[in-house]
Amino acid sequence: MERQEAERQIEQLRQQLQYHNYRYHVLDDPQITDAEYDQMMRRLQDLEAAFPELITPDSPTQRVGAAPLEVFGTVLHSLPMLSLDNAFSAAEVRDFDARIRRQLGRSDPIEYVAEPKIDGLAVELVYVDGLFVQGATRGDGVRGEDITQNLRTIKTVPLRLMTVAHDPLPQRLEVRGEVYMTKLDFQRLNARREEEGEPTFANPRNASAGSLRQLDPRITAGRPLAVFCHGVGRLEGAMFRTYWDLLQSLARWGFRINPHSATCQGIEAALAYYERLREERETLPYEIDGVVLKVNMLGLQDALGTRSRSPRWALAYKFEPKQAITRVKKISVQVGRTGALTPVALLEPVQVAGVEVSRASLHNPDELARKDVRAGDWVMVQRAGDVIPEIIEVLKERRTGEEQLFAMPTCCPICGSAVVRLEDEVVPRCVGLSCPAKLKESIVHFASKRAMDIDGLGDKTVDQLVERGLVKDIGDLYFVAKEDVLKLDRLADKSASNLMAAIERSKQTTFPRFLYALGIRHVGEHVAAVLARQYADWQALQRAGYEELQGIHEIGPRIAQSIVAFFQDTGNQGVLEKLHRGGVHPAPLQRSAVDQSLRGKTLVFTGELQAYTRAEAKRLVEVRGGRVTASVSRSTSYVVAGAEAGSKLDQARKLGVTVLTEDEFQALLSS
Repeated sequence: MERQEAERQIEQLRQQLQYHNYRYHVLDDPQITDAEYDQMMRRLQDLEAAFPELITPDSPTQRVGAAPLEVFGTVLHSLPMLSLDNAFSAAEVRDFDARIRRQLGRSDPIEYVAEPKIDGLAVELVYVDGLFVQGATRGDGVRGEDITQNLRTIKTVPLRLMTVAHDPLPQRLEVRGEVYMTKLDFQRLNARREEEGEPTFANPRNASAGSLRQLDPRITAGRPLAVFCHGVGRLEGAMFRTYWDLLQSLARWGFRINPHSATCQGIEAALAYYERLREERETLPYEIDGVVLKVNMLGLQDALGTRSRSPRWALAYKFEPKQAITRVKKISVQVGRTGALTPVALLEPVQVAGVEVSRASLHNPDELARKDVRAGDWVMVQRAGDVIPEIIEVLKERRTGEEQLFAMPTCCPICGSAVVRLEDEVVPRCVGLSCPAKLKESIVHFASKRAMDIDGLGDKTVDQLVERGLVKDIGDLYFVAKEDVLKLDRLADKSASNLMAAIERSKQTTFPRFLYALGIRHVGEHVAAVLARQYADWQALQRAGYEELQGIHEIGPRIAQSIVAFFQDTGNQGVLEKLHRGGVHPAPLQRSAVDQSLRGKTLVFTGELQAYTRAEAKRLVEVRGGRVTASVSRSTSYVVAGAEAGSKLDQARKLGVTVLTEDEFQALLSS
């Protein structure tokens, strides 16, 4: 392709991707499927790889790509990012309005714009001739931290402003906004971090701030951040009569404006808006802590002016605090569906933001020790939306000396199995296969396609089997009678027969699948295959000690510790024996039939293979001792590129990783 044609296609693709990104992330109204979007993005990546001199900072492909920083730089704001005065009662809001009208010499109602006060992190986005050039935190209002690369990763931050015929782009635009995380995304992030043994965030605001202040922008890109814009600093090349008009132009240029913003004729209308939003507060997908009122007419804003740290024309009317003081009655432990043990403080009931709170999460043993919470302590409790309330401070000056320290149990309080905290993890876990707290999750995993492949054993069927007491551990699956299955809801004779046949077929499985199905912590498909190459059956693996396991390539201390703890548990031994009695006899890996030519090698597949499915190709690598991963890094040995290979191929070339065609991959296998 000629350079001129490539340039034309690249610009066209960028405009299309920018528009569809705006429809999806800003308007929440996509016009194309994810697959169509991905296809356009892949085409743009291919063209930019062929013509790297045409890559520009505003390209959709460049949201992530900067190298990690050593330290954040400092940004001097052109105009200070002022804080707002706060009000906590309707009387204070009316006084604010009276001061404004008195200063302006007006008796008629003032028009305000009312907006939800997002509980996030204030940022400034700088655009020159429509291109995003710099982003910074608020800092002290005069200077902030340069977090440009991190802000570029947020999909609701436009890299290039959208052009509108009757709304010309300003030469310079400094947009102010709040970066936030939704309640649901916050819960998912914390659940994932807890599952991975990482410390959890206290609330969505802390999670947003922590995510934005990562020196590696790739970490920020993996966090579910968004931004609402609500004002400007320096503005050159555009004029507006009202703040509301400014907001509408920001929306047309591609920024996300809060849909709950509204104009209010007079202060009583603004107070009514506050009451409506307070009632809707818990139903909103993100945290807000009040309402911001701003004089709408920009000329009046100029006339009112500013104080040293706050404008006279704006006010934050805060909601009642989500904190209260109460006493810890006792500390107990709850067991999650993955076996994670979480300490929980049982409290004397207290009203927090209109809701009675009687328990608060203590997250993990390290957090419990850090806060030094004891039974009998007086504590400050905080509630944030649908998030479980938490203790944010212990009032140690109120201690009498009768408070009791809490120690995490060494046995599961639900099933009595051993509790193990693996090396480098903050969350202790129950290792019991039959623990009621995690039984349903264990069965679903055991029956999954890549484990025992028991077709028809989905969530709803598992729920009924457990709740009716038919299955108390995975071994019971092989002793369930068809007559019992027929009693389950929505299972007729044919469905029951199919399920029984699927359970029977699953008895003839392979040892790697069986190991993976057991759900041993840190034993995924690859590690299961590694173990199966060393041991013929679970009885042999059960006899292996910690030192022996650590001597196996790719089995580190944490995995070895997890395996030993699992097989030492007497309850698990009983379940394994029951599986054996039920006819589950996994076939050992035929190690002699396949060489180990790929031992220690890591492969990544990209594009469509013709001779194999992706699962088949992965299996062929793993039985030869190799490993398949999803992303390309400097430690990748080979990237196998099929038809329509995507960004992984570009990354391989950039890092100098050896790229194989499918024919070369087949030759590698046969060699």
